[in-house]
Amino acid sequence: MTDLSHIHAAAAPRTRLAGRLKLALGVFAIMAVVPPVAQALDEPFVVVIATRMMIFAIAALSLDLILGYGALVSFGHAAYLGFGAYAVAILSRAGMDDLLIQILAAMAASAVFALVTGAISLRTRGVYFIMITLAFGQMAFFFFVSFSTLGGDDGVALAARSTIAGMPLLQDAQGMFYATLILLIAVFAGLYRLTLSRFGRVLTGTRESALRMEAIGFRPFPYQLTAYVIAGCLCSVAGVLLANQAIYVSPAYMSWHRAGELIVMLVLGGVGSLTGAMIGGLVTIALEEGLARYSEHWRLGFGMILILVALFSPGGLSGLLRRLGLVRDGK
Repeated sequence: MTDLSHIHAAAAPRTRLAGRLKLALGVFAIMAVVPPVAQALDEPFVVVIATRMMIFAIAALSLDLILGYGALVSFGHAAYLGFGAYAVAILSRAGMDDLLIQILAAMAASAVFALVTGAISLRTRGVYFIMITLAFGQMAFFFFVSFSTLGGDDGVALAARSTIAGMPLLQDAQGMFYATLILLIAVFAGLYRLTLSRFGRVLTGTRESALRMEAIGFRPFPYQLTAYVIAGCLCSVAGVLLANQAIYVSPAYMSWHRAGELIVMLVLGGVGSLTGAMIGGLVTIALEEGLARYSEHWRLGFGMILILVALFSPGGLSGLLRRLGLVRDGK
């Protein structure tokens, strides 16, 4: 008889990828119809909440690259949200309101910070890596707290949202929503391709066993550092959007509490799964907004939900969808 084991082995990854992509496309389709549905229901604030959900989905996606695929638990990742937000504030004061310029400036600043701090942090392992990334994140936080010309600890309000090619496309809620959706799709698509590439496979291999990767000729450090820089740059994009959505910038965006919330998003959605990370970001903000309407003690309810997910679905919500058969592969 013909041995079909190699055919099944090759088909399994394709099945997983197809399931992952279908789930992501479904999420994008649902998000795309939020504004017209909200308008029909006369609930315009839903569009504002959905925009915030997508912003944090971008931040969660960026963190999943290093935490989910590289097993690098960074507690300073929220610093890049701050770099993106303050790039908007600083450039706006200098008369540069174009969104693309602000994104490029935010990514450049984040790349430099990530390259320097990552080169140091990645020489440590385990809890030492966690603590040193936390220390660098807090250094950035306190730098902007002492930045008195931009409001210090109180933050600063922006005069207006950014423009796109000179046009005020972000001034209304729907324009802001669809610009964020486009960037979310772009970030997901870019990371999706990256994780399927040779680079992504090596990064995943270092997560499983760095010693084994070294034994077959791959040095983990350059791959991990590159992923660390890419993740920081992408998170800064979320920071640029967050500043525009709130029309306000504050050092609170980059506190260690925010970094912890990003990790919670991955745990809730599914670590090591881009679709899970995106779902985790969307659902976390939705739960926060929804529970806060009913009680000021909403964190208690959110904590109970997180515990239930951790106990009964270790793969997060994406894993739960797979187990329920709603998606052939939730990853």
